Amino acid sequence: MSSIHLQTEIPGPNSRALVARREAATPRGASKSTTIAVERADGAVVTDVDGNRLLDFAGGIGALAVGHCPPNVVQALQDQAEKLIHLCAIVGTYEPYVRVAELLNEIAPGDFPKKTVLLNSGAEAIETAVKIARSYTKRPAIIVFEGAYHGRTNLTLAMTSKYSLFKKGFGPFAPEIYRVPFPYLYRRPIDISEEEYIEDAVARLENAFVAYVEPEAVAAIVIEPVLGEGGFIPVPPRFMARIRELCTQHGIVMVADEVQSGFGRTGRLFAVEHYGVVPDLLVTAKSLAAGMPLSAVTGRADMMDAPHPGGLGGTYSGNPLACVAAIEAIEMIRQPAFLQRAEAVGARIRQHLLDLQQEVPLVGDVRGLGSMLVMELVTDREKKTPAVDETLQVATEALRRGVICMRAGLHSNGIRFLPPLTMPDDQLDEGMSVIAAAVRAVEAKRGAAANS
Repeated sequence: MSSIHLQTEIPGPNSRALVARREAATPRGASKSTTIAVERADGAVVTDVDGNRLLDFAGGIGALAVGHCPPNVVQALQDQAEKLIHLCAIVGTYEPYVRVAELLNEIAPGDFPKKTVLLNSGAEAIETAVKIARSYTKRPAIIVFEGAYHGRTNLTLAMTSKYSLFKKGFGPFAPEIYRVPFPYLYRRPIDISEEEYIEDAVARLENAFVAYVEPEAVAAIVIEPVLGEGGFIPVPPRFMARIRELCTQHGIVMVADEVQSGFGRTGRLFAVEHYGVVPDLLVTAKSLAAGMPLSAVTGRADMMDAPHPGGLGGTYSGNPLACVAAIEAIEMIRQPAFLQRAEAVGARIRQHLLDLQQEVPLVGDVRGLGSMLVMELVTDREKKTPAVDETLQVATEALRRGVICMRAGLHSNGIRFLPPLTMPDDQLDEGMSVIAAAVRAVEAKRGAAANS
């Protein structure tokens, strides 16, 4: 039985009306990737205000690993709302706040004493990790990578790589941020091997300590184990290992940004676990609290204790409602069966994409880790010319047919896959068949235009 049910065109009249109200009431900078207005959602099925049912392959941009409105999370929120909605952890202590910190200390990689501080958003948590690293090392500089996305605040915008979409017109940005190349294997020069390209990226990282900043001035190296907005590019193991070696050698704090890649998305609780290295600080958000606004920095207790009392925290950080949602989400995601399902979801999506790549020239690359996958679209496979307009057309065509998906990549020419990890096989197959149909439709239109 089909989960997608369309009874109007997409967007329908009620969606168009509500979106028009949004556009009249909010600034254009707070943009939207789709033109639908949503009334409710359950699991992986979203129902819009016109009564259309769609499948969600965007998953709140990775915030919904446990799906929309899981009953245990809903019940926990309802129970908590009757007891305590807000206090502020600066004012006093409550059980859910403490329990989330204890759970994160328990599940984060590393056989050493840990502590956790709770925040609101991924960007706030990244800023907090930088503050902790600077306080601990007494150093100013931060090293980040091409293609990175770390947030939209002034400091995290300085750390973020994609300029035109996120940074244009918002400078000047925070100083002492040094960006080095990232080994984007698909776009390496055609005359060198993957191994040579990775070694060159390692050499460029090492050269940064000569050309850009001396290691004794570097507080932290911040790395996404899988670049998120940058195009779902996994860090090559050799490159990740060298980051850890350099941090250990020079007393630099290694920070893993697991905001998008964490909580089962790659088949492990945290993507960095695929690499056999342990970061000093781990940053989490998104699926941490089943879509509720909560983020965290978890790390070595001595580092976490470096900032002075009052130097960390915020009014809503560790709100009781967000914390009870996180407790439920963590207990769900940490189960071996859940992580096995995440691997199965990824394998199934990957096979759909590989089959499509064999059929349609528009699909240039299929990559990712676990279920955190992307297909990169190109107009010329040999030249790897980014198919920017065509990617938007694919997303629009998929939405028109009942599947929500989003773009990614420095050129915005990738379709990213972040479905709820609870999505059953029949819904996965249904959604992927729609996406395949959308790609074929765009390819056919491109072929017709070329022959006209």
